[in-house]
Order: sequence, then structure tokens, then C-alpha cells
Amino acid sequence: MVSFLKFLFKHNDREPAKPVPAPAIPAPDPIQALATTPEPATQRNSPSAQDSAQDDILIRKARVQDARNIYDLVNSLSGDGTLLRRNYAELCENIRDFTIAERLIPAPPIDEDHPLGIYAQPPDDRYEFLGCGALHLYGPHLAEVRSIVVKPEAKGLGAGGQLIRALLEEAADHSIMSVCLFTRIPEFFDHFGFRVANREAMPDKIYKDCQTCPRLYACDEVAMVRGPLPNIAVLGPSKIQRPELIQIGQLATAAR
Repeated sequence: MVSFLKFLFKHNDREPAKPVPAPAIPAPDPIQALATTPEPATQRNSPSAQDSAQDDILIRKARVQDARNIYDLVNSLSGDGTLLRRNYAELCENIRDFTIAERLIPAPPIDEDHPLGIYAQPPDDRYEFLGCGALHLYGPHLAEVRSIVVKPEAKGLGAGGQLIRALLEEAADHSIMSVCLFTRIPEFFDHFGFRVANREAMPDKIYKDCQTCPRLYACDEVAMVRGPLPNIAVLGPSKIQRPELIQIGQLATAAR
């Protein structure tokens, strides 16, 4: 009996077990929470009209059959000097420079009750020409984005931006060091990484187009460049020497 009481008192003298604290849960990171918070259903399931319109636009390299559409659109803006006038033969010759934007026009549903049956049905899906742009290559040092234009009724659909991105991707495929352009709306091209530059730093463009432009001495376009300014010229009269530029003759001599 005494042994039992000693055993009982011995165990009752133990300190009560301390509660095990619950594992600490870190406070949520507000930035991470914001990044992982799903968008409202109305935003996910209701794309804007512009997004829907952009989904219907196809960007592709031009074919010679597109030369007529390009000719009509480019020359419609050549009267006031917005674009340089191009002749049809020149466009056909340089058609590989061009990329076009077009929009899918689905065929209307078949009218099964029409008295002429299938003979009254329109053709299959077709595409509407919206605009064009070209990437002219001067060499590994420089390319020019030119003839970027969309039809007036296609403005606001995002075709112009898609054309520019496609041309920049094409320049990247060729590992072009610098891409230039001349424009009256420089703020638009700011969004694509272009910055205002000195036109004299791109003599290839001046030698190719500016000397024959009717606005040579009254040009109101802004020169812009994406990437470093080139330090090489492959065009231009040989009697003009610019020591800071590498002339194509020097390259030809060095290659021998």
C-alpha cells in the first residue's frame, strides 16, 4: 500500500504538460498576393472589342499578288509627302521587303431556302487588305522600317502596331544592329523602343531616298533609331569622305 501511494504521489508531482505552440504562419506578401489574385470573371470572360479585332488580323509576308493593293495605298498618301511615291514595277521588284496586315471576312451562313440553292452562295472565307509595312535592309549594320500605313477605316484595330512588331522581329532574325525610320509621329514609335536621332548619322538612308525627295530642303520628318547608331555606310558618292565612317570600298579591299 505504501509503495502504491509513493508511486501515485510521484506521478502527481510532475509539472503539467506545456501546450505545443501552433506553427507560425507568415503574413501574406501583398505583392505576391496581388500577382496571384485571379482577375474578376467579367474581365477574363469579356475581352475588349479591340482585343477581339486584333485576333481577326493576320500578319504575313507579302506576295507579288499584293503589289496592287500596296501600290494603291502607298500612293494615296504620296501627294502631300507623307510617303514617297512608288511605281508598280518597283513594288513588284521589292515585294519581299513588305509585310501586310489583313482581316478575315467569314463567309455568311448558307441560305438553304434561296431559290438558286448553292449557286446563290458567296465564296468561302476571304481576307480584306488593311495595311502594309516594309523592312529595307542596307546591311548588317542598318535596316529601315518604311511605308507603314493602314487604310483609314482600319485605324484603331491595332494593325499598325502588329506590323511594326513583325518587322522588328524580322530585323532581329537578320541580326541587324540598328533599325531606323523617318516619321511625323515620333511619339507613336516611342512605345516600340525608338528614339530621336540625328539623320546625318544614317547616311545610307539619305543617299538612297532623301536626295531624290521633293521635300529634301523642307523635310519635317523626325529621324528615329532603335539600337546603337551605325558607324558604317555602304551607299553614297565616293568623293564624299567621312573619316568616322567605314566606306564599302575599304571593306571590299580588306576582303581580298
